[in-house]
Amino acid sequence: MAPTLQSELKKRGPFDSLEQEAMLALMRTSDLLENRLARLFREYGLTLTQYNVLRILRGEGKPLPCLEVAERMIQVAPAITRVVDQLLKLKFITKTQSSSDRRVFEIELTSAAAKLLKKMDQPVLDLHASLLSSVKKSDLRSIIHTLEAVRSSVAD
Repeated sequence: MAPTLQSELKKRGPFDSLEQEAMLALMRTSDLLENRLARLFREYGLTLTQYNVLRILRGEGKPLPCLEVAERMIQVAPAITRVVDQLLKLKFITKTQSSSDRRVFEIELTSAAAKLLKKMDQPVLDLHASLLSSVKKSDLRSIIHTLEAVRSSVAD
């Protein structure tokens, strides 16, 4: 049986509320999963944020404004400019000024980045499967549904 959050954290007393325990469990689990993903991405020379930007661009298949990419990210990237600069330096994206609005810069995936993502696809899927292998499919669906409810109440 998996250890409880209380025992993992070596917390002596009970949590102040069920909501507090749930929140801390989400945060702890998220941190553990992110660390495992980050370890895999480091093997390919990327961070979680860089990988997320590249996946968004690949999924769209055309140049996107930097701010639109930032809006679509899994984690909020307050410094999208810094991430874009890093990816430019790695030659994984190109950046051009929009012809319709000179204040807007669009970024696009390079062929080198597309090749890297293709190489990473299976290892990432394998890691997802491995990390969640102890959870039944029906429970995964319940988790997805529950987290959607949480995000909708937090959205504003």
